[in-house]
Amino acid sequence: MPKAHPSAAPNTEDCSRYAGRWVAVVNGRVVGQGGTPEQARLAARQMRFKEIPEVTYVSTPKPLSFPALLERIAQALPAAQPVYLVGGAVRDAMLGRPVHDLDFVLGGDGMGIARALANRLGAAYYPLDESRGYARVVLQEAGATRFMLDFAPFDGPDLESDLHRRDFTLNAMAVEVHNPQQVFDPLGGAADLWAKRLRACTPQAFANDPVRILRAVRQAAALGLKIQPETRTWMRQAVPLLEQTSPERLRDELLRMLGGRQPAASLRALDLLGALPYVLPELPALKGVVQSPPHTLDTWEHTLEVVSRLEALLEVLAPEYDPDKAASLILGLAVLRLGRYRSQIADHLGNQLNPDRTVRSLLFMAALYHDTGKPETRSQEPAGRIRFLGHEEASERMAAARAQHYRLSNAEVERVTAVVRHHMRPLLLLQTGEPVSRKAVYRFFRALGPAGVEVCLLSLADMLGTYGNTLRQEDWARLLEVVRALLEAWWEKPEDSVAPRVLLNGSDLMAHFHLPPGPQIGRLLEAIREAQAEGQVSTRAQALELAAQVLSESL
Repeated sequence: MPKAHPSAAPNTEDCSRYAGRWVAVVNGRVVGQGGTPEQARLAARQMRFKEIPEVTYVSTPKPLSFPALLERIAQALPAAQPVYLVGGAVRDAMLGRPVHDLDFVLGGDGMGIARALANRLGAAYYPLDESRGYARVVLQEAGATRFMLDFAPFDGPDLESDLHRRDFTLNAMAVEVHNPQQVFDPLGGAADLWAKRLRACTPQAFANDPVRILRAVRQAAALGLKIQPETRTWMRQAVPLLEQTSPERLRDELLRMLGGRQPAASLRALDLLGALPYVLPELPALKGVVQSPPHTLDTWEHTLEVVSRLEALLEVLAPEYDPDKAASLILGLAVLRLGRYRSQIADHLGNQLNPDRTVRSLLFMAALYHDTGKPETRSQEPAGRIRFLGHEEASERMAAARAQHYRLSNAEVERVTAVVRHHMRPLLLLQTGEPVSRKAVYRFFRALGPAGVEVCLLSLADMLGTYGNTLRQEDWARLLEVVRALLEAWWEKPEDSVAPRVLLNGSDLMAHFHLPPGPQIGRLLEAIREAQAEGQVSTRAQALELAAQVLSESL
């Protein structure tokens, strides 16, 4: 990148309208401007080709918001070696959003720079692609904040060539780490960002990497952007190439989408682009599958409504209470009954069964697949009622197949399928018409464990997506009471009915009753635990008495 004068803009002309741009100045007048020093110099040459302009950067009114770590990185890097922070970190700094993943490019040995930096910072170093010189530094800061620093050589001969090869203009901006308030923006990404436009850098952006189709949809939803018509055309043209993309890369982008903002709108966008059969091929079969009342939508629209309602529910139960989001009577009642568990819900959904994915993303995947078995299990009674007997098991099978295709870990597959298989359990507890018993609580969490929390949340969204505007307040209040009882037992009184303290173990039973090892010991222990959950047994003596009774009845 050509060197440019680092000082502020000249005082002889008001340059505020060029904030965030490079300007070329001759005799106190701006004669050219651009997103890089070279662009400003070329623009000036067209007007004053005989004169040599002074090129400088016009600072933005508000400094870019980078993490304090960037200054430590700059101090640890050699000043003679320009290293550029690029991509989403620069975009997010402009928006004042938190930055944790930092991508750097340079015109030298990226792996050597990364290794030296890791040593200086006391961080971990990982070679990502030795053939291309890619490396990663992982730094765990105080307060559990983890920063991932990726280093790579320029993709092309220089910085501007590298930026032209990126996905979208608002991700094609860079700052040099020693001067992080001077932005290099050759494609006008800042203007697109402020205008809420998502624009591909080149017509080949999606053909070169079809995963960018999903990334475009996700970033448009996350940042409230409008995908430009020409960019949408290029996306549609590249959709068939998704079939040739690795499942792991599709998975990572898809789960970020599901765990981010407006997942239902993102799914609808994928459908309109024709990408859904390549990404989630089980979902198109849901279209047009009619359901009997109380359902008001077909299974496809119902699924999108459940995803949308789930997002709204989690927003009003987020740690930061927003009264505007809870303005409706239905959501306000949810806050009243479940608001005490805000922090627990946030911590639970933020858990990671894999370092790169959260439980929240898995919950939304389960919401997508909770009814995928309905098309194949649909039947209609002579009286006209439509039923879907066994759809939970069919949906579970489809969810498992898709999760395995996307190479989710065994723990993640089990979590998604458990939520899908049992998503109707709170509704079944509601239909008893009785308060949730301690025995029911025990059996619920015995079957589900931590996944019971996600089942509770999905069941609420499912009711909202089923009834829509026809939902009666009293029915909603009753389901909220079921969910409140389950969550209270899980978080506040686990020793009562979720996980009663151990009174006896298998060795105790075998010694006391002179029994051999075998399934009978497991059945006795389970009978004791269930009796504890019901409040019938609380001491060792009572546990032995119950075991003796069970043995007597079995004989």
